[in-house]
Amino acid sequence: MILLAVLHAVSGPAAHLSASQDSLPRVTLAEALQRAARLDPNYVRAVGSIDNSAWARRAAITAMVLPSINLSTDYTAFSRDQFNVGTSAPARTSATMRIDARYELFTGGRKLSEVSRTAADQESAIAGEVQQRFQTALDTEADYYSVLSNRELLDVSRDRVRRAEEGFVTARARVVSGAAVQTDSLQLMLELDRARIDLLNAESRLRIARLMLGRRVGAGGPVDAVSLDTMPAPDLPISLSQAVTETIELGPEYRVARANERSAEAALRGRRAFYMPQAVLSANNVGFGDRPFTRGLTRSSVTVSVTFPLWDNAQRELAFSRARTTRDLARLTREDLERSAQADVTAAYEAYQTARATAEVSVRGVQIAREVYRVQEARYRAGASTILDLLDAQSGLTEAQATLVQARYAARLALAGLEAMLGRRLFTDKE
Repeated sequence: MILLAVLHAVSGPAAHLSASQDSLPRVTLAEALQRAARLDPNYVRAVGSIDNSAWARRAAITAMVLPSINLSTDYTAFSRDQFNVGTSAPARTSATMRIDARYELFTGGRKLSEVSRTAADQESAIAGEVQQRFQTALDTEADYYSVLSNRELLDVSRDRVRRAEEGFVTARARVVSGAAVQTDSLQLMLELDRARIDLLNAESRLRIARLMLGRRVGAGGPVDAVSLDTMPAPDLPISLSQAVTETIELGPEYRVARANERSAEAALRGRRAFYMPQAVLSANNVGFGDRPFTRGLTRSSVTVSVTFPLWDNAQRELAFSRARTTRDLARLTREDLERSAQADVTAAYEAYQTARATAEVSVRGVQIAREVYRVQEARYRAGASTILDLLDAQSGLTEAQATLVQARYAARLALAGLEAMLGRRLFTDKE
């Protein structure tokens, strides 16, 4: 009776989870990556920054060669006749039309600095889009692999429960026959309780992982992941030194840092221009009349103005100091990032190699642990070993199976992290 109650308690949640799993929507990794990219606010912001930086660069270039032009008009009605300048006669209405053009002849190099700054900002935006695309992919892959690994770990927990049930039946039979003491069945009952608790925790982790994946791909509930192949992780196509060099030269994060430094340097040069004289050419044409869009009397003017900024209550010095601080900070950030490149890339590179080797060893470990368990179970049935030997074999098999699952997906996630640093796929394009 105790055994039936335990089996019912264990099989109930597992059967419910299996039934609910069949009705869940499923996505492939490529679908998850595509949907996540469209829904991630950070990636959408990065894409928008490219368009914004492109317009900023166009504005800086056109300011080099084209003047700013404004067209304005007004129309006024009076309660009695007024002398109208445009018609040289009394009228109850007055209208003017004005065209103003303004071109900065000399700005001390501010225009050139602005062109350089916007070019650097555009390069930063382009590299930032690549960086955020791979970061979004990394986060998505982490959620995707979490579903797969927790699903396989759930199978490991079920195997543990099954083995505990079989061991409990064997121990009860040996206790009843007098071949074993009562503590054998009690210890296996304790193992069964622990396996059942582990199974409940595995089911909970899988439900949460599916909800996280659903949120990542824009679903209103849990989403299941389509299984991936279980082929051994391949060798990386580049060496560690090549990965470090390529990351520093072409990695999106490092490109962003260098572009930000150039942008800050150009902005600092632009602030120096405010210490130089400024020359502006302006022209306007004004027409007067008594009706809108009519031209009576017209007046045109051309003005060249030169200003030399002397003192503005230290606002110019304050802006220059802030720009210099921003430049220094951008330079230090870039230098620190390049100094840490070798350690960061090595960590991701070695994490992949370690997980890959662990997975290869774990395959043999599972085979050995399964054989050890088979032998110990047979020996226990025959009375040639103790219950502790059987429990150790059960624990070793469960641990070996879990290690294999974790190492296999750790290698995939480490590869995604290394690809995010490089800004490119090392094997197939998952997107």
